[in-house]
Amino acid sequence: MAKKKTEQAIVDSKSQEYELVYILNPEMTDEALETSVNNVNQFITNREGIVDGVDKWGKKKLAYPLKHFQEGNYFLTKFKISPARCKELEANLHITEDVLRHLLIKVGS
Repeated sequence: MAKKKTEQAIVDSKSQEYELVYILNPEMTDEALETSVNNVNQFITNREGIVDGVDKWGKKKLAYPLKHFQEGNYFLTKFKISPARCKELEANLHITEDVLRHLLIKVGS
């Protein structure tokens, strides 16, 4: 049991807290939205990250058209991951067709 706690402490010491806001295609079905959100969460957890929570902000009007859409489905994901893995996550989001835009922010110092 002590070994498990020290391993967790090592992971936590290397990890940073992040918030990811992303906008998904407004024409996606609820099942497709859930699948996309699960894919993002799985991507994080497969790379030794920990997802703290996902907030669905819903469909909102965009300030300007993105890929010919006037609105999008907004999501906020809070998680912890190694900073080296963030570039992989952003590259994955760039090539995902249903992601209209994303913003990854490091929380705290």
